[in-house]
Amino acid sequence: MVRLATVSTTFHARVIAARLGAEGIVTDLRGNVDGIYPMGDVHVFVSEEDLPEAQELLLADEVEAAFDEDGDGDVATPRELWVFLVAVVVVAAVLFARSI
Repeated sequence: MVRLATVSTTFHARVIAARLGAEGIVTDLRGNVDGIYPMGDVHVFVSEEDLPEAQELLLADEVEAAFDEDGDGDVATPRELWVFLVAVVVVAAVLFARSI
């Protein structure tokens, strides 16, 4: 077994192990896995034969996560923000003109 990754929480290590397990890669978690104090690093180990595939899977997941953070679809584009701002200004101008 060789070390694939070192993470700071047991939860993160278990997520990595589950992701790799879904692809048929057997993992071994070492370090503060089930300690009573949630402190210390957790090391994720895989077999030497599975190491390149496991590294590729984790890299692909990181790349996909980088794109997910930027483009959820819920964030307005700058053009949409400008259209909204112009609409608010026009409505405010019309309401101000009617009050005079």
